[in-house]
Amino acid sequence: MGANTSSKPPVFDENEDVNFDHFEILRAIGKGSFGKVCIVQKNDTKKMYAMKYMNKQKCVERNEVRNVFKELQIMQGLEHPFLVNLWYSFQDEEDMFMVVDLLLGGDLRYHLQQNVRFQEDTVKLFICELAMALDYLQSQRIIHRDMKPDNILLDEHGHVHITDFNIAAMLPRETRLTTVAGTKPYMAPEMFNSRRETGYAFAVDWWSLGVTAYELLRGRRPYHIRSGASSKEVAHMFETAIVTYPSAWSQEMVSLLKKLLELNPDQRFSHLSDVQNFPYMNDMNWDAVLQKRLIPGFIPNKGRLNCDPTFELEEMILESKPLHKKKKRLAKKEKEMRKCESSQVRGSLHCLPSWGEGKPRTGCGWCGVRGSDGYHLSKESFQASSPGTATKSPASAITDSRVETVPPCLSDRAGRGPLLTQPGEITC
Repeated sequence: MGANTSSKPPVFDENEDVNFDHFEILRAIGKGSFGKVCIVQKNDTKKMYAMKYMNKQKCVERNEVRNVFKELQIMQGLEHPFLVNLWYSFQDEEDMFMVVDLLLGGDLRYHLQQNVRFQEDTVKLFICELAMALDYLQSQRIIHRDMKPDNILLDEHGHVHITDFNIAAMLPRETRLTTVAGTKPYMAPEMFNSRRETGYAFAVDWWSLGVTAYELLRGRRPYHIRSGASSKEVAHMFETAIVTYPSAWSQEMVSLLKKLLELNPDQRFSHLSDVQNFPYMNDMNWDAVLQKRLIPGFIPNKGRLNCDPTFELEEMILESKPLHKKKKRLAKKEKEMRKCESSQVRGSLHCLPSWGEGKPRTGCGWCGVRGSDGYHLSKESFQASSPGTATKSPASAITDSRVETVPPCLSDRAGRGPLLTQPGEITC
């Protein structure tokens, strides 16, 4: 049974050079900590996608370069019916772009905020679909680390899809992770263990699945953990708090949630087979689940967009560089640069910023000027003018006054060819 396969045919041409001009911007639909999402339509195929875009300057300022590269590297190797899949990635001098599946059903957080209370049969199917997605990620040695209603999107038919791999991690065999990452109310107990050397593995995502399923059924989480709570406070809560289950829930569902919310990761359900072999799932046709032939009990409203409408207002009114005006803005800059070059006025304030030590602006828009000694950029000149930078070790970007850089070239190659062969190693 193919839980680790996808029947979705590719819709891209691997030889096609894709850039921002190939898409029409339709409207903004969401935003994250340092990225925004809009609906776009590809001009040639008329196919609609979601486009996530991140300002390169802000990524560097917030020390998020490593996470962006890692997310792109991880998503390029993934394809599954219950994930939000990547199709294209590219960049211009201002932003990086990732073009992914468009899912118009909204995220589960939105529906919870609309006071939707999901029925048990619906949540049961969600658990099955998400378990298949987690099993696939596990087969790829990936821990998501941020499973929560905000990062689970519905398609128009009501099926779930995991998104946002910004803090996901690759787990080499025979190793465990020790870094703390995630959203505290959904993080597993072992991530708060004072004995960090013990580490954690794939079971943390299955704990998050249990918390999410509980919240979908009840409208609140099993543990009242504040995002600002200290690790010590959270660990104490796990030791003392008692999770209650409403009497209206079936005993079978309660038993499954208890297996997912097991404090001991060694005893917690953390494999697809654990869920499949559970008596509550005896009536589940797993091939039909994978092929999306089972009809969810909750179907998103097709008459509206199922997202907060203020996202578009913010983009139109408050954003200083709105995406829908990018083409006109960049065309104006290019015209000014040509004008400056024709008059041989290097470094004029009317030109696009020149990077490097008085050298012409050439090479990758992310990295700067290629001088005789290679790509380079001083800390001061970067902060004054550069739209972004990338280093051989992204985590240490802009830590020295002189940073050796190479162009990341976030690829026009239809979102599939490997851009990063190893964390921090960049290939054009």
